[in-house]
Amino acid sequence: MATAASELPAREGMEFDVVVVGAGPAGLSAAIRLKQLAAQRGQELSVVVIEKGSEPGAHILSGAVIDPIGLDRLIPNWREQGAPVSTAVTEDVFLYLGPAGEMRLPNFMMPPLMSNHGNFIVSLGEVVRWLAEQATALGVEIYSGFAASEVLYDENGAVCGVATGDMGVDKDGVPKDTFTRGVELTAKYTLIAEGARGSLSKQLISRFELAKGREPQKYGLGIKELWEVKPELHRPGLVQHSFGWPLDNATGGGSFLYHYGNNLVSVGFVVHLNYKNPHLSPFEEFQRFKTHPAIRDVFAGGKRIAYGARAITEGGWQSVPELVFPGGVLLGCAAGFVNVPRIKGSHNAILSGIHAADAVLEALASGRSHDRLEAYATAVENGPIARDLKPVRNVKPLWSRFGTRIGVALGGLDMWLNTLIPGVGFGFTLRHGRSDAANMLPASHAKPIAYPKPDGVLTFDRLTSVSFSATNHEEDQPVHLRLTDPSIPVRINLPEYAEPAQRYCPAGVYEIVQDAVGPRFQINAQNCVHCKTCDIKDPAQNITWVCPEGGGGPNYAGM
Repeated sequence: MATAASELPAREGMEFDVVVVGAGPAGLSAAIRLKQLAAQRGQELSVVVIEKGSEPGAHILSGAVIDPIGLDRLIPNWREQGAPVSTAVTEDVFLYLGPAGEMRLPNFMMPPLMSNHGNFIVSLGEVVRWLAEQATALGVEIYSGFAASEVLYDENGAVCGVATGDMGVDKDGVPKDTFTRGVELTAKYTLIAEGARGSLSKQLISRFELAKGREPQKYGLGIKELWEVKPELHRPGLVQHSFGWPLDNATGGGSFLYHYGNNLVSVGFVVHLNYKNPHLSPFEEFQRFKTHPAIRDVFAGGKRIAYGARAITEGGWQSVPELVFPGGVLLGCAAGFVNVPRIKGSHNAILSGIHAADAVLEALASGRSHDRLEAYATAVENGPIARDLKPVRNVKPLWSRFGTRIGVALGGLDMWLNTLIPGVGFGFTLRHGRSDAANMLPASHAKPIAYPKPDGVLTFDRLTSVSFSATNHEEDQPVHLRLTDPSIPVRINLPEYAEPAQRYCPAGVYEIVQDAVGPRFQINAQNCVHCKTCDIKDPAQNITWVCPEGGGGPNYAGM
């Protein structure tokens, strides 16, 4: 017999020294560093990491080329320890694409910080799984399949932990026979490392006004496929980036192709979510990109083996919120530490975990808890993360203001100036101004885009693609994509913007369905790959992404 909602049992509680939300590079690095330091000092320290994915790495999606600076500092002997980091970058290629041709940019023109010499092509998901093994060996507890759905506060308003979501609740919010109450995980400090646009990060940034005085965070949507290509077409160590076609000059974005492993090629496409045309579909632009003469041949005779999508923070240094709140901190992509022109963030995520752990250990050694870890913010401001992000802070706003051709050139000049006269560049920090959602034009003011039908060999449809992400959710559960006003999609977004959710979602979650009584907005929540684009791009800011039941979502393998 199902339990009535009004008769729910109290949540059980578990106490730890530190709770980490998110088993990604930032969260696991913080946990590892905490245990390393505690062991050095002969201290007992209880650390738990909770992860909404079915296992560490299940929700990790990145290109990825990694700068090993973070790993070198966290686990100096990572090579001897068998880290899945083995394909060194051997060649950097930068292309500007036109509709039928391409122009290769000479490497000597690129600012030195854009060089990938000394970096490695990896599956970031596999790196995360390896980090989880290292953390577990040190005594870190990792609870996978448990989504942190609520922040807990003490009597003074400081964060004192999180609660995991209830499981076994039907679509109407009524407990089923399989109902399991969530658990309260309390701690002296709580580290939030849930990635870009995380649901708890969003709440904390609002509650503690962490974005006050900062520029609005900006985002891109990254869509990726993993291919197994013919051996004769595989060039291990090749890193190729492009910008230009199929996007117009006013729409920011670009691509990557990374050759690594056993005949594997990661191919991805990023569209900056400040685009204006509501008719644009990032997924369809990605499919078009693969048909370019400079791109398509590498996939001839190959096969696609995985697909995924994820929002990427792109605001840069001026959009990083205040990092510290009473009882905890923001780490990694939750703080916005991605270096946009380098298309890298995992190194800064790892470094942020290290800085946070250092600050936590010093605080605990002083007998403190639930206060502000100002030492963490100071370490970020004065350390390698700031040195990585400050020189590129104007690249994204220059691109947005002046378009791809002029903006990229100006961004390159600014990076060169920062290289020649460190810390100078153009001598100022440009603003972003508006949120990505506020950039959408009315549909009547934008040009419709006719996309070709997929051929099923090189190009694909969205629903088929989602099947390559191994996405699954318990069907009978509350929809985790919440509408503040259910009437807005049909009443406002459809006539004003041709309801862009139908196109910006890379998983076919949103549809306008024609019923006998007229159009209806349908949410196919089971398709959701947790990219968070809807939470970011909806022009009415009417959609809120919250964690579904733990363990749901994509199960990326090798991504």
